[in-house]
Amino acid sequence: MEASELWEQHSQEMRDPAEALFSIPAYKPEIEKLLSHSVEGNFIRLLGELGVTLILTREYEHILMAVASDGDKLNISYLPMPHPSGIAWSPSTKKMFVASTRNPNQIVEFGCCDDYIDRKDIASKQRHANILSPMRTSILPGSLYIHDLAIIKNKLYANAVGHNAIVELPPGGGFKRIWWPKCIDTPVGPDFALNYLQLNSISGGSSLNSCFFSASAEKIGHRRPGHKNFPVKERGVLFSAKTREPMVGGLTRPHSARMHNKVLYVDNSGMGELCGVSNGKLFTACNLPGWTRGLCFSGNIAIVGTSRVIPRFSQYAPGLEVEKSVCGIHLVNLNNGQIEGALRWPNGNQIFAIEAIPSNLVGGLPYPYNHRLANSRQIKEFFYAFNPNQRN
Repeated sequence: MEASELWEQHSQEMRDPAEALFSIPAYKPEIEKLLSHSVEGNFIRLLGELGVTLILTREYEHILMAVASDGDKLNISYLPMPHPSGIAWSPSTKKMFVASTRNPNQIVEFGCCDDYIDRKDIASKQRHANILSPMRTSILPGSLYIHDLAIIKNKLYANAVGHNAIVELPPGGGFKRIWWPKCIDTPVGPDFALNYLQLNSISGGSSLNSCFFSASAEKIGHRRPGHKNFPVKERGVLFSAKTREPMVGGLTRPHSARMHNKVLYVDNSGMGELCGVSNGKLFTACNLPGWTRGLCFSGNIAIVGTSRVIPRFSQYAPGLEVEKSVCGIHLVNLNNGQIEGALRWPNGNQIFAIEAIPSNLVGGLPYPYNHRLANSRQIKEFFYAFNPNQRN
């Protein structure tokens, strides 16, 4: 390649906002295939009645997604992002945080924007309704291996899976270990040096002390969670923050512990179940067609994510028919355990987290589904002149 050709190539690079933000192409030929979907049951109508926009992370495909409904049709949008995992929404500040779990880890802060800075060089006058835009990013060591996020009393917390700990993430950056289970304590102090437990979710609560955390093991063993022959069936637990001990066991690679109406729920991933805890005992609320991960609630509806089982990890899913596992989100009626509707991605892979945010506060993300067919100038104008001074 001639130098002049190389210079021209450099001139054209990083022109799309997603590339400038995360060095990820905003449009790849396979993106439409990955986002192509099918709808089952009353998903569109019911999501519209719930009045929420679902934000979800498709981690291995590097896509942050938003799904909303007006009762008749879906509004799907996205933003490319490196390996997005945990999500936390703050109703008081109208900010959202998303963990990007590549090396190094990043915590990306989003704010809602629905207005432009006054500019004479913008052709379009169309306004974007409450679009979430990245505002700032914190860079953290990859060894934290951050999974879930939670906001408790206006403080942001994360599972540092690589450290077997819960960390606080101050607004100015950095991290502080603030909780870990008794099982990693040693005579010379807690062992944060390796991932022994796969401590991967935070239930949320009125205080950190009232939370619960899911893990694939209750103590340090001969094999660690990433080992091919790590024993998984019914070895998972929910740790109590208060006691620092397991409060319930019998789970198989659990994720997404969440409190709802004073009941603790958890995705029993390796068995394809949504489970709850009653009087210290597990019960199955619903069986689903895939690796359950990602969980939030709206009224009496649980919104549960399922993922396909990655072939090299099939031994971690003893309760599933691996070939039949699907990537999708399912609306589960907690009163009877029935799936009222679902949105499936036939070519989808992995969902990590789901958050339900009132649609009057969040309309979606900057890139519309099939954005190649949409007005790309409008997308660029949004990033060129969005107003970061959000309304409260």
